[in-house]
Amino acid sequence: MEQPKVVLDGDDMRRTLVRVAHEIVEKNAGREVALVGIHRRGALLATRLHRLVEDLLETRVPLGDIDIAFYRDDLATRGAAPVVHSSHLDFALDGLTVIVVDDVLFTGRTVRAAIEALFDYGRPARVQLAVLVDRGHRELPIRPDYVGKNLPTARTERVNVQVSELDGLDEVDIAIPTEALA
Repeated sequence: MEQPKVVLDGDDMRRTLVRVAHEIVEKNAGREVALVGIHRRGALLATRLHRLVEDLLETRVPLGDIDIAFYRDDLATRGAAPVVHSSHLDFALDGLTVIVVDDVLFTGRTVRAAIEALFDYGRPARVQLAVLVDRGHRELPIRPDYVGKNLPTARTERVNVQVSELDGLDEVDIAIPTEALA
C-alpha cells in the first residue's frame, strides 16, 4: 500500500458528525426517530450521533446496533467464517423513522443487508441512511440521506475509517494498493 492520504482528521470528523446531527434533527422535525448503527464502526458512529441528536432535541432517542453478517449476499463466496456481533434493538421499530448509520457507503450491499436485518425486528415508518463517507461505485439503487463527506475514489483505492474506540484515533484516509500503482 502507498502511504495513506488523510482526508478527515479527528476535528474534521467531530465537525462533520455535528453537522449531520443538525441535518437529522431538521429533516425529521415532529417525527420520532431512532438511530441504528451497522457493526462495527457504524455502530460507534451512531453512538456519537445519538448523543448529539439527543442534545439538540433535549429528549431521549432510541439507539440500537445491528449485525449484518448473515444477511450479506456474498456469504457463500467469502473464504473465512463471518465475524458475528450481537444486535441490540431493545425498542419497537414500528412507526419510527429509523436512521441507519454506517461509516463508508460503497456498493450499497452492506446497507441492503442492514435494511433486510432491520425489517426482521419490525416495520419502521421510514428508513433513512447516514454515512460518514460516500465513496461512490454503487451497485444497488441506494442513496444516503445524510453524508459527512463525498469522497470520489477509484475502485482500487481503499477508504479506511479509524475511530478512537477501536483504533486509538479518529481519522479517515485513502490508501492505494501498490499493485494498482504499477
